[in-house]
This record gives sequence, structure tokens and C-alpha cells, in this order.
Amino acid sequence: MDTRALIGWNLRKLRVGRGLSQERLALEAGIDRAYVGRVERGEENVTTAVLDAFASVLDTHVRDFFAVVPEGEKFPEPLRPGRKASSDR
Repeated sequence: MDTRALIGWNLRKLRVGRGLSQERLALEAGIDRAYVGRVERGEENVTTAVLDAFASVLDTHVRDFFAVVPEGEKFPEPLRPGRKASSDR
């Protein structure tokens, strides 16, 4: 797995694990939502400033975007589409 794909994999894993949509992550990080999608797909070369912004929103460390993916681990499932129920907010 190349570095861009590794960062994208870990970004999605962390984002989904915290229950954040790409839109919410982008809004809180001050980044375009479409850019977040491209990063998760491994299509962008991210800067350290962007990684810092993601880490801040996800309450994690930049090093977590470089964590080795265990062999056989499946790509994180997307969040359920649509708005959260008011009781989930």
C-alpha cells in the first residue's frame, strides 16, 4: 500500500470510528469536503498542515495516519447515509 492510500485508509478508519461524516470533518477542519473524499481514496498528496487539521478534529496524533494496516483488514465501512436521529445528536 502506498503512503497516500495508507493515509486515506487510516483517515477513514479514524473518521468513521468517531462517527463523523466527511462533511463534518471538512467543516471542522476548514477543508473542502470533496478534498476529504479524495484524501480517503488516496488521490491527494496531503500537507502536514492538513494532517494537523485532521488530527485536531479527530483528537488524535498525526502518526496515527501512518499506522500499518493489519493484513486482511477490510476497508472501513461508510457511515449510514442521511441525517442522524435527534436522539443521536
